[in-house]
Amino acid sequence: MFQPTRLKPLFHPGKLLVSHAALLALRSNSVPVVSVVLRHIAGDWGIVSDDDKRQNDVSIATGLRVISIYRLSDQTCILVTTEWNRANTTIERLDDVVPGSDTRPAQPASRRYPVWPNAHYALEGRV
Repeated sequence: MFQPTRLKPLFHPGKLLVSHAALLALRSNSVPVVSVVLRHIAGDWGIVSDDDKRQNDVSIATGLRVISIYRLSDQTCILVTTEWNRANTTIERLDDVVPGSDTRPAQPASRRYPVWPNAHYALEGRV
């Protein structure tokens, strides 16, 4: 029998900002925006590296930026970023943030999405 899974949010996402391109990509893949947000705040970081998954776990505890990347069925990658102060969560197409990132799979994973900021930048609000 089917039993729903309860997701416990790990942090507050703040105001939700969704780029037009990301919204079109999600709709064309029949993925509700809320499902991406729920995965993100529940700690499902998607296809980020193991190092970035560990960094996200640390970021929740220390108040730094949290990043998730999800690959849609048409291979479009969606970047979800919650800022260090939890004021907002932004959903964008990864290719709009890092041009060519969806089309260069031979590149190392760590180069296909934004690099983590230095901790002192995040604490100073420069993220």
